[in-house]
Amino acid sequence: MPTETATFAGGCFWCLQHDFDELKGVISTSVGYTGGITPNPSYEEVCAGNTGHLEAIEVVFDPLIINYQDLLNLYWDSIEPTRDDGQFCDTGEQYKPAIFYHNETQRQLAETSKAELALKYKVRPILVQILPAEVFYAAEDYHQKYYKKSPVQYNLYRYSCRLKKE
Repeated sequence: MPTETATFAGGCFWCLQHDFDELKGVISTSVGYTGGITPNPSYEEVCAGNTGHLEAIEVVFDPLIINYQDLLNLYWDSIEPTRDDGQFCDTGEQYKPAIFYHNETQRQLAETSKAELALKYKVRPILVQILPAEVFYAAEDYHQKYYKKSPVQYNLYRYSCRLKKE
């Protein structure tokens, strides 16, 4: 079975994982850190803001069932694209939104979708960066599928942050 990988940063990685896990054609997701300078960072190091890493999600998908454009559409619906200082109730460098492309096709699709989104937000710029994919470091096990492991805490967080997609 052919698979592809997509990587997105958009605030709290718990919420992105929940959203992407619901899509038919997504084979697996992993939350972690990417885009920074520190090898094998811990959650505490990333939260301290000195690693340059963003909280991100890596999505392995079957392109015969779901295409990259569909993943982009969900991504745009799951974030606040006009903010680059964090997302929803999370602020800080580690929560900045970014799309990390794995090939030229993904880069082109991301750029096109960003330009189309900009037409809807005429007075506010889209601040999501589109960057080449870098090494992805999986987060600690207790962060993986957090919405399943700690549903009460997860739902409280999601509700209190008034995330777009409930």
